[in-house]
Amino acid sequence: MEFLYEYGLFLAKAVTFVAAFVIIVASVVGAANRQKPGKGHLEIASLNEQLKDITNYARSVLLDKASMKKLAKQQKKEAKDQDKEKQSRSRLFVIEFKGSMDAHEVERLREEVTAILCVAESQDEVLVKLESGGGVVHGYGLAAAQLHRIKDKGIKLTVSVDKVAASGGYMMACVADNLLASRFAYIGSIGVLAQLPNFHKVLKKNDIEFEQHTAGAYKRTLTVFGENTDEGREKFREEIEEIHVLFKDWVREQRSQMDIEKVATGEFWPGVKAKELGLIDTIMTSDDYILSAYPEKEIYSVKYSHKKNMAEKLGMSFASVAQQQLMRLWSQTRTWFH
Repeated sequence: MEFLYEYGLFLAKAVTFVAAFVIIVASVVGAANRQKPGKGHLEIASLNEQLKDITNYARSVLLDKASMKKLAKQQKKEAKDQDKEKQSRSRLFVIEFKGSMDAHEVERLREEVTAILCVAESQDEVLVKLESGGGVVHGYGLAAAQLHRIKDKGIKLTVSVDKVAASGGYMMACVADNLLASRFAYIGSIGVLAQLPNFHKVLKKNDIEFEQHTAGAYKRTLTVFGENTDEGREKFREEIEEIHVLFKDWVREQRSQMDIEKVATGEFWPGVKAKELGLIDTIMTSDDYILSAYPEKEIYSVKYSHKKNMAEKLGMSFASVAQQQLMRLWSQTRTWFH
């Protein structure tokens, strides 16, 4: 009997705790939804200073006191010379673009590109660290156009792909004057994919009618709930093929030396094979490229950030967990190297 009493008391405490937690979370979310979204702001940081700090720390650990004292004198003299040369040295502006399916990151990209173009000079350079498996056509088309603005201003554009630039990601990457990729990065996928489910048979089986009214013969070629026709499917394929042709024309315009028909099959390749096919120029990581420019160039990271309210932060947390689970499932279908 005493056991049942203790168990009931524990259960009551647990229910009370859960109820209190739910009320608190609901209150926080409600208050966050009433907040106005924060205004974005530009963040510019010197990568030279970061690399200098890393170097100095490593030396402080590895060198003895006598060597450090000698090095300090040498650095002091070099610092004076560098301060005089700083104004005349060219600059390398570094942008990071990690694209999602809907390419909403293009809004941040356009702000970063605009900021750079306001101050960049002809001897400067822009490095875009790109990672994307592609997504919607109009989103990545705009993202590619944003990168083209840099070239239109006569500024050298380098794009580095450490992991993946496929489909819409490659649509952006191919704009570069100098396209880098790591040895095993996924490159290519110059193709178009469109797919949608159709529940017409399910509705019909359950005696559910679906109506759709359009004006224009091809206003809607395929539908999710209605009965699709062979004519509609053929028109849909034509539309996809038209987009593919535009995609190929864009890549051909950016990289005229490449055999576009050989690579525009929807396939993707690791960096080493992509170089053989002319999809990229050099096998190199973004880290190595930045180090190769240091300290001869003034290197700056440029990032446009939005201040997120509480609701957005909670939403991002849930989305991050969901994405991790999806990536875990996806990774089980890929090739693993042991």
